[in-house]
Amino acid sequence: MAGAGRPTIYDVAVRAGVSKSLVSLVLRGSPKVGDESRAAIHAAIEELGYRPSRAATALAGVRTRNIGLVIDDFRNLWFVDLLDGMRDVLDERGFQVSVADLRRDSHAVDGFVATHAEAIVIAAEPDAAAARVPVPVALVGGRAQGVPGADTVANDDAEGAALATRHLLDLGHRRIGHLTGAGGSATLRRDAFVATAREAGLEPLVAGGQDETTEEGGFQAARRLLTDHPDVTGVFAANDVMALGAAAALREHGHRIPEDVSLVGYDDSPLANSRYLSFTTVDDRSREVGAAAARAVLTRIDDASAEPQHVLIPPTLIERGTTAPPRGRRSGE
Repeated sequence: MAGAGRPTIYDVAVRAGVSKSLVSLVLRGSPKVGDESRAAIHAAIEELGYRPSRAATALAGVRTRNIGLVIDDFRNLWFVDLLDGMRDVLDERGFQVSVADLRRDSHAVDGFVATHAEAIVIAAEPDAAAARVPVPVALVGGRAQGVPGADTVANDDAEGAALATRHLLDLGHRRIGHLTGAGGSATLRRDAFVATAREAGLEPLVAGGQDETTEEGGFQAARRLLTDHPDVTGVFAANDVMALGAAAALREHGHRIPEDVSLVGYDDSPLANSRYLSFTTVDDRSREVGAAAARAVLTRIDDASAEPQHVLIPPTLIERGTTAPPRGRRSGE
């Protein structure tokens, strides 16, 4: 590498054994580059930790003022507030947001690079492509995988799960079940539930884990929980959508909420704060997560040498109508 400073496009060209103009073509997502050269350039970018400066980006013709947002399920209401938070910040700078769902487009990251997105926010488990993109990347949420040099912004899932579990404990519940699913955030929340229950001297009752964190996933996990542990009096679901499925399963088993079983969700989504459902839930402040992610990538767009930001946003418990002390702990009983 020439010099000891931040690697340049010339360093990438030398490492890959190609011309600077060929590197520029790859950075612009041009299809006019052979697979072998493209692979060598991506390998050099990853090895050197190269990130294009604003000047290099401008020279490459990349000023789309577009930020890519990669999610993994359009049905998850958590993304609504996340996107709103991003737009609160990006609108002020004249940037637009494009959204892609990995369930429908497994090459979403490469697609945003090819269409000259100036940064990519990933609200899903990142794939190998995310590690070699030539633009700033921010990961949001509790992702099991990381991306070298990426910004990270997340709700403190461990603290949020502990808040939900302690809320049920403080009400007097001692048979508490947790409904979980696949994914990094769900894993963090499950582990924190287990740890908090054990600290209280209780057996952690967990159902689910392999299925998606959807309404159907919550319904099936709750059915298994109630079959295996019919004496459960409190249920904490990994998110509000799973809590909705759990509510259906509880009704199917003849339980009233919260008279027979208390129910806690997570995310404080529009679903949870509707007047009809009024779920007790954990507010993960997803709007603030989105705003912080937007600020992080804008900082890196302005200065590619800026150090990555790692932001953890504390959650809060929102107590509504789906939790109460268990029978025998209420006044008058």
